[in-house]
Amino acid sequence: MRHKVDHRKLNKTSEHRKALFKNMLNSLIKYEQITTTLPKAKELRPKIDKMISLGKKNNLQSKKDLFAELQSNSSVDKLAKKLSQRYGKRNGGYSRVIRAGFRYGDDSPMAIIELVDRDVEAKKVDIKKKPEETAKETKPTTTKNTESKVKSKN
Repeated sequence: MRHKVDHRKLNKTSEHRKALFKNMLNSLIKYEQITTTLPKAKELRPKIDKMISLGKKNNLQSKKDLFAELQSNSSVDKLAKKLSQRYGKRNGGYSRVIRAGFRYGDDSPMAIIELVDRDVEAKKVDIKKKPEETAKETKPTTTKNTESKVKSKN
């Protein structure tokens, strides 16, 4: 019997599990939604809830504890600034696990873990914009009228 045995081992060494969950926490904080296997998602849910609760305290010690766990300044900043404000009035349950079918290769159960009230644009953080889109967004500082005035003065 497995009395008083906590958490799943996931067929990994303890160091591998720590690194796995650190990377998954950083990805979940960055993208606010990730797809993984169901057992990993179920193990990740209490960890991300604890990180958000720690980020809501917003003092120096909690930031040090977050950095010790995540080892990423960008993740700690996002937790302390954006996510702590978003979940300020919520007392828990910051994430949800949604079953997403089975993986094609080995038929393992897949799941999507996401933050409740997530920012949909967060998934597009690393996607680079096409050159046409950036050209449309940036307008030239000089117009034809000012260019003609400059030419006429010379």
